[in-house]
Amino acid sequence: MSEAAVAPLPKRPVARKATDETRLTRALLIAVSLAFLGLFLVLPLAVVFAEGLKRGVGAYLEALADSDALASIRLTLIVAAIVVPANAAFGLAAAWAVAKFSFPGKSVLITLIDLPFSVSPVVAGLIYVLVFGSHGLFGSWLSAHHMQIIFSTPGIVLATIFVTCPFVAREVIPLMQEQGTVEEEAALTLGASGLAAFVTVTLPNIKWGLLYGVLLANARAMGEFGAVSVVSGHIRGLTNTVPLQVEILYNEYNIVAAFALASLLAGLALVTLGVKTFLEWRHAEAIAAGRRR
Repeated sequence: MSEAAVAPLPKRPVARKATDETRLTRALLIAVSLAFLGLFLVLPLAVVFAEGLKRGVGAYLEALADSDALASIRLTLIVAAIVVPANAAFGLAAAWAVAKFSFPGKSVLITLIDLPFSVSPVVAGLIYVLVFGSHGLFGSWLSAHHMQIIFSTPGIVLATIFVTCPFVAREVIPLMQEQGTVEEEAALTLGASGLAAFVTVTLPNIKWGLLYGVLLANARAMGEFGAVSVVSGHIRGLTNTVPLQVEILYNEYNIVAAFALASLLAGLALVTLGVKTFLEWRHAEAIAAGRRR
């Protein structure tokens, strides 16, 4: 037997884990991450609350009790109350169509759902002005029928729906695709109606994703500035939402009132973060339970 035949095989290199860093490296990475988050996220939020309370709780509450501030809060809540259910209904319908059916133009529908992510909110507002404004596509018809869309609540609602419509659909579509159609078909075979199959089979499997999408849509609807700024007309006490009222107060150097209102949006962000964390945890648990079954 030749020497080549009995030569020992080369040693295989020892596989190294991708996360096999030294303690110093881990500490540095964690420190950099925490410093970045503290500087660009936590500190600005803390400043918002500090500036809002700069002159005491009395001045803070007085700023929130101002008639224009209350009107902006009321309008923001009204818009969110209309937009969020509309987005939930659209998201469920779009997710059902994408996940359960095959039809020509399915990829086009998915692309259109993502369109608001790529269009600037300001451009979205201008689109509605060009369509529903006094000199827009339907402007003369709306004027003849004494209907006003732009510079009123309906225009704000439409613009907000445009920028928030992907959130629910994008959370629910992957869940419905993963679920498939077997369970619904079994329910229909056993005599359940389509609505009963949706309520008892589909909805329990997507509920955490649906709630997560609704949460994100609500946060974006209440905090939207660009599209709403274009279609609102900035009429104090009538068409100003909270973000628009904050801008006006800040431009008038009414810093305490501006930051007092801004703290409401910052508080909404913190609540959204907390609920988001909870929903992600419950969603992960639901997925793990489904896989165990």
